[in-house]
Amino acid sequence: MKANQTIWIINQYAGSRIHGMNFRSWYFANEWKKQGHDPYIISASYSHLFQKLPIINGKFTRESVEGIPYVWVKVRNYGQSQSVGRVLVMLQFMLRLFAFPKKSLPKPDIILVSSLSPFPILNAFFWKLKYKCKLVFEVRDIWPLSLIEIGGMSKWHPLVLFIGWFEWFAYKRADQVISLLPHAKEHMVNRGLKPEKFNCIPNGFDPEELEKGVELTNEQLRNIPTTKFIIGYAGSLGAANAMEYLIEASKLVIANENIHFVIVGKGQHKPELMKSAGVNVTFLDPVPKNQVQAILKQFDVCYLGWHDHSIYRFGISPNKVFDYLFAGKPVIHSVNAGNDIVADAHCGLSVPSEDPQAIAQAVIKMSRLEKEELDQMGKRGRAYVLEKHTYGALAKQLLIEIDK
Repeated sequence: MKANQTIWIINQYAGSRIHGMNFRSWYFANEWKKQGHDPYIISASYSHLFQKLPIINGKFTRESVEGIPYVWVKVRNYGQSQSVGRVLVMLQFMLRLFAFPKKSLPKPDIILVSSLSPFPILNAFFWKLKYKCKLVFEVRDIWPLSLIEIGGMSKWHPLVLFIGWFEWFAYKRADQVISLLPHAKEHMVNRGLKPEKFNCIPNGFDPEELEKGVELTNEQLRNIPTTKFIIGYAGSLGAANAMEYLIEASKLVIANENIHFVIVGKGQHKPELMKSAGVNVTFLDPVPKNQVQAILKQFDVCYLGWHDHSIYRFGISPNKVFDYLFAGKPVIHSVNAGNDIVADAHCGLSVPSEDPQAIAQAVIKMSRLEKEELDQMGKRGRAYVLEKHTYGALAKQLLIEIDK
C-alpha cells in the first residue's frame, strides 16, 4: 500500500456523524486520515437521509467536518425518496461537477465514485485522464437492476436504459470496482467488467465510537419491561425494513406473556405498524447514535428482517447488524440473500423472509434457551465483527486492492 495518497471521494449522499446518513464515506476518510493519507469528500448539499443540512454559501462550499474536508455541491431539495425530483437532482449534481473548482484541492492519486448515483463516473473519468490517477467505482446498490426487480420497471424503460449506460461505462472505465455485495461479480462481468477488477469490501463499524456510548436516562428506561424476554429492533421503520412481518409474528406469540417486543425508531411506516400491533409490542422514539448500544443492552435478542427480493441474491451488507453483534446480542435474521452474516458468525437463528410463522417459531425457540447459550451466541457475533468488519481494517484492505 502506497503512503500519503490524496483521495477524492465523490458520493452525492455522503453524510457524516454530524449530518446523518450515509456514513460509509466519512468512516473511510477518517480511517485513511489516521493512516497518513489525505482524503476529501465531495457530496451534495441535500439528501433525504440527512438529519442536519450543511450551511451552503454558493455552488461549492468548503467545510471541515470533524477534521475531514468536505466540498458541498449545491443542489435543489427534492420531495420523496422515490420520485422524479430525486433523479433530476442526481443529474444536477453531475452537471454541477463539470464546473467543480478542481484546483482548490490537491491533485488526486485516487478518485473513488460511490453510488447510489452512478452519474459522477463521467466527471471522474475525465479527471482520471487529466490527473493520470486511479479511478475506483464503489457499488452499494445495483442500479438500474434495482429499478427493475424492486421498482417493477421494464428493462426497456428510458430511465433504466439511461442509468444502464452509466453502469456499463463505469464497469468499462474504472480501474477497480468495489462492491458491498459479495455475489455481484457475475452480474458486473455480464455488464462489461473484467473479472480481475472486482473486489468486495463490505460495510463496517468503528468499535472505538461504539465504546464511547452514553447510558439511557431513567425516562428512556421507564417504558422497557424488565421482567419480560425482550425481542428488540432499533432502526428505520420504512418500506425497506419489512417490519410488518415482525408485527404479524408478535401476534402469533401474544399468548406467551413472557415475550415482549420493543421497536425503537421512526419512519413512514411507524403509524401503520403501531396501529396493527398488539399489547405485547412497545414502540419507542429513536435514540441518538451514541445511545444505540445502551438501548441494545436492554434486549435479550435483536431482530433484523428483509423483503424477499430477488436482487438480494447478490448479497447484503446491513449496517444495523454490526451494532447488534458488537453489543454481544444474538440475532433473529429473516432473510433470503446470497450471504448471511448471522449464519456465518453462528450468532443466532436465520429464517426465511416474509414468513411471520417462521419468525414466531424462532422467537419462541430463543426464549426457551438458557441465558448461557444466548450469551455464547452473542460472544461469537462480537468476535466475528471485530475480526472482519472494523473500518480500520476495511480501509486498509481497500487501498491494498486499489494499489495492486
